[in-house]
Amino acid sequence: MSETPAKAFLRPGKMLLLAFAGVLIYLLALVVFVPAGWLWHQASAYVALPPEVQVSQVSGRVWSGAAGVVVAGYPLRLEWQLGAPSVSGLSLPVDFSLSSSQSSVGGNVSLGWQGAGTLNASGDLAVVEFEDLIRRSGGAVIEGDVTIDRLVLSWQDNRVTQADGVGRWAGGQVTWPMGNNVGQADFPPMRATMDSTADGIALVVSEQGGGG
Repeated sequence: MSETPAKAFLRPGKMLLLAFAGVLIYLLALVVFVPAGWLWHQASAYVALPPEVQVSQVSGRVWSGAAGVVVAGYPLRLEWQLGAPSVSGLSLPVDFSLSSSQSSVGGNVSLGWQGAGTLNASGDLAVVEFEDLIRRSGGAVIEGDVTIDRLVLSWQDNRVTQADGVGRWAGGQVTWPMGNNVGQADFPPMRATMDSTADGIALVVSEQGGGG
């Protein structure tokens, strides 16, 4: 009468599975428990930001946190919340909000593993906050707020591949530089649409409800 040889409990396949599970648990623990400020302190030396962007006051966890950001001299507050990664889509969803003292934009970003991504956002911009920056660049200044109803951007390989957006302005006075003088005029409510074209991105501004 022969006996069946006992199988080893830790077979190579099971050891590989246990090792993978251990690495996954370790990574999840990092995301959930590691302070975002500590991680940014470690990684900031390796992140190349534009010279006009500074990050400070990082708080919370990697999974859900906030940071103070200064862009071209304007202080902003960024808050984020990571979602569950998509294994099938190889992407990481992130809910975010970016706000200043009078403006706010929020939405979500889907980040792909190979540099691709999609942004979906909406919000309100108080133009008066950025009046100095607009005037220094020689642009026209409008009064009141601009409402972003929809802004959808997709990118891959450091270029925008798709754009779709709608914005509104309630109308009012517009001023712009004219040599040593300032031109001004009253405009009706305006609507802006952004779409992808074969040549890039098209932005069309027209009167709300009008055909021009």
